Amino acid sequence: MHLSTHNWMRAEPLEVTLKRIKKFGYESIEISGEPEQYKTKETRALLKEHGIRCWGSVTLMLGERNLAAKDQGQRERSVKYVKDVLTMVSELDGEIITLVPATVGKVVPDGTEAEEWGWVVDATRECFTHAKKVGVRIAVEPLNRFETYLFNRGAQALALADAVSPECGVCLDAYHIHMEEFNVYDAIRQVGKRLFDFHVADNNRFAAGLGQIDWPKIVRTLKEVGYDGALTNEFVAPVDRTPAAPYPEMVERNPVDISPEQLKFIQDHGSSVLTEKFYTDQMRITAETLLPLIK
Repeated sequence: MHLSTHNWMRAEPLEVTLKRIKKFGYESIEISGEPEQYKTKETRALLKEHGIRCWGSVTLMLGERNLAAKDQGQRERSVKYVKDVLTMVSELDGEIITLVPATVGKVVPDGTEAEEWGWVVDATRECFTHAKKVGVRIAVEPLNRFETYLFNRGAQALALADAVSPECGVCLDAYHIHMEEFNVYDAIRQVGKRLFDFHVADNNRFAAGLGQIDWPKIVRTLKEVGYDGALTNEFVAPVDRTPAAPYPEMVERNPVDISPEQLKFIQDHGSSVLTEKFYTDQMRITAETLLPLIK
């Protein structure tokens, strides 16, 4: 296992992110799933310069992106988006994409259970065919019920993976599974060898170590099932707008270089653009919590 991180949580130049995570012992990055933001030749050079490899990417299912949409054109555009993410990861020598099949924040279905299952399976199969072509693995990620109605537990994600291919896998996220699973350790065991990725944030979605999750037991269980991939940092610190705020300086009041869509995505997760100091502290705390357990 090794320590990785997403970078979608704060808008900043990739070089700034890489310098920060390198000093804390991160080995890789799951780069934001926005292929139009990255020129892969330049990004490869930056990664090499800072000694950080691309582990993969996560699909940012914003706006109309939805593999389970009723509208065929919408599904086709969503498939094209996922293929573009897969191609980007391949060109960056990455290994994996984390696939969130449906629009984040959408909690009302477009059709019957049977209709939606057919739509999402067919669309994911098309994505998987491209993934095989470019040499990148797909891991289906369930989210909590407040972010999607479709896939909330590991067993559900595994069912989609099974319907696609024995070579399709699952990504679990410590934050989500502590909300949705009957037993988080059994959920990890059930996915077993099909666990391709694992995201980390504490039960309050702050950095690992700032909540109630038993991280030693989580890491022991991952080792038990033979997991040898990344623990990818994905904290989304909730903003406290009251006088009880423990971190009054956490929000960047004048954010730059962030699109309205990205800002809405972060705000929809209950957060905002975080200051450099607060964000750096969250990266450091995660590393200090998890690296001793990995080693």
